[in-house]
Amino acid sequence: MVRSFLSAGAGAKFGHTRAVRLVALAALAACAHPHPTPMTWPTLDAQLLADAAATFNFRLGLPSPLAVTADGAVLFRRTPPRDFAASLYELDTRTGAVRELMSADGDTERLSDAEAARRERSRTVTRGVVDIDVSDDGHTVLVPLAGMLYLLDRRGGARVAIDPGGEAYDPHLSPDASKIAFVRDGDLWVIGRTGPAKRLTKHPEGFEYGVAEFVAQEELDRRRGFWWVGSDRLVFQRSDLRPVDTIYVADARHNDKPPVPFKYPRAGRPNAKIDLGMIDASVPGPKPEVPGPEPKWLAVHGDYIARVSWPDVVTLPRAQDEIAIGDLVVAHSDTWIDVPRPGAFGYRAGTPLHVGPDSFLWDAGETLQLRTKTSTTDLTSPEFGFRKLVGYDDSTRSALVEASVDPTRSDIWRVPLAGGAPTRITAGDGVSTASYEHGVLVVTTLFERGGRRTIAIARDGRSFELPSVAEQPKLVPTTQLETVELGGRTHHAAITRPRAFDPHRKYPVLLKVYAGPHLQMVDVARDGYVMDQWYADAGFVVVRSDGRGTPNRGAAWEHAIARDLITVPLADQIGALQALGARHPELDLARVGVFGWSFGGYFSAMAVLLRPDVFKCAIAGAPVTDWALYDSTYTERYMQTPEQNPEGYARTSALTHAAQLTRPLMIIHGITDDNVHFAH
Repeated sequence: MVRSFLSAGAGAKFGHTRAVRLVALAALAACAHPHPTPMTWPTLDAQLLADAAATFNFRLGLPSPLAVTADGAVLFRRTPPRDFAASLYELDTRTGAVRELMSADGDTERLSDAEAARRERSRTVTRGVVDIDVSDDGHTVLVPLAGMLYLLDRRGGARVAIDPGGEAYDPHLSPDASKIAFVRDGDLWVIGRTGPAKRLTKHPEGFEYGVAEFVAQEELDRRRGFWWVGSDRLVFQRSDLRPVDTIYVADARHNDKPPVPFKYPRAGRPNAKIDLGMIDASVPGPKPEVPGPEPKWLAVHGDYIARVSWPDVVTLPRAQDEIAIGDLVVAHSDTWIDVPRPGAFGYRAGTPLHVGPDSFLWDAGETLQLRTKTSTTDLTSPEFGFRKLVGYDDSTRSALVEASVDPTRSDIWRVPLAGGAPTRITAGDGVSTASYEHGVLVVTTLFERGGRRTIAIARDGRSFELPSVAEQPKLVPTTQLETVELGGRTHHAAITRPRAFDPHRKYPVLLKVYAGPHLQMVDVARDGYVMDQWYADAGFVVVRSDGRGTPNRGAAWEHAIARDLITVPLADQIGALQALGARHPELDLARVGVFGWSFGGYFSAMAVLLRPDVFKCAIAGAPVTDWALYDSTYTERYMQTPEQNPEGYARTSALTHAAQLTRPLMIIHGITDDNVHFAH
């Protein structure tokens, strides 16, 4: 039995809505109480569900840091607690004072297809102030808002409104604040403080200039397609999209509008051909619509551009088995290379991070390295639990990193370049992430005791909190974290029981799952289990676990899924579930439902297809059903191409096993999802 639940919205966001939770709970309750046992509607905490829906799972009202200025001010956006319109604020790390720089009141933005897609790639759900740019001296802030470009003078408070005369996609301020560059209709434009906008390039048919191609945005965490070199030149991406398949996404709510075409490279199909160009932004054409001089074209040593921090260009071949800076290959793998994570505030290159004329810091995955063209020094050992390079403090000659030996936690550490033991900056009381710029460390911690806080630590050591107006959930989850041993490996798991738990009862089990790369389900941050508690209070025990293929456990753990995205994850999830069931008799393993979203949706569908003896029903949210339909960069990283691994693609496809479905399966999918397309 298959049931489907459709939405016009993108699948990745639709999974958070109130309607989905109610329908999902009804389906799970039905299969948890199989016929002929009479089913009764579970007792619901309706107020919690309403509050979660109104606050976007209690995330509205949280401060989101965007930049640190040269004088140490932290710029951040923040919405009201029950509204999606974000305004721009400033925290002065000299005084601790907070002021509003720009309000989103009256924002009436209408997003182009390109901008809507860019926000989907960055998982941005708020509106109003979304992105900003800051001049090198920190005095001027660029704020795109409702089709206009605003320049804010932080010293005197003056505001200049610039009308770009049309779409201004992904605008960026020149370092001296004299110009703004942006993309319109696949070409680069530039505008000064008084306008009008002037066209710099004219792309041939089938090409696009200045825009990161789909897979760079979605899978490589690179969302920019052009970069200022000084204040007079631009380096930009040239994409030949002609070889790439075109797919069409239609919105059934608006059948008066034509379907939106997307250039989408599926596994084994042609990618965009990319290289770089450089153009003088100070010499536009004789008329606004006439392009300037022909760009100078620059060779790129690779099929993917992962990071650009000019003159450094980090690239990978399509096989993603090595990574290079220019023509210097810095790492090779027999499986795949993970791209170094983005740096400060997600929009500047994380590595290479130069610390001298000939040396740079390099995120090598399991270790932090100090590199030159001829030497490599490991600054941390694999046992340190290095996760991400945050920044470099030149005053102490030390790197700032995220690390933890415990995968359920994360702390910020200082690692001296001269050698010696790292020192921990945060308190070890939760999951901490950070950014660093201009001597200011901005740390966000999700606490083990509940709650969340973002602080700015100035160079002199004083710290100030970025104020939050977010609502707090009104319950404390019962969640307990445990470990189980499987094949000599330690697996982390979380169990959430009803608040009215009866130890003499047996409860149906809900396995809440992701089980794929990039995302953990189990950590110590208490508030992440609030909605698990909502399900549990309806009469279930909710279980999560992290198996091989998930992050923060080292390369061998992560790469165990090479060429097969389901066999190891399924074995690990079942193994952890059964180990917990043997330990806790209240878990009724004869009544197990599984549900998840994205990769978790794929896992859920495959779970009832391959192991109906374990899983009695499933809800698959936005599932990939055939990896040959998914994007090339993600899929080929783990599976290689369909030509190289035909057996793997067949074995991991839900279509291969669809005829043997014997358990109830609900599929929830957004029909305008532009990555897990409706073809799935």
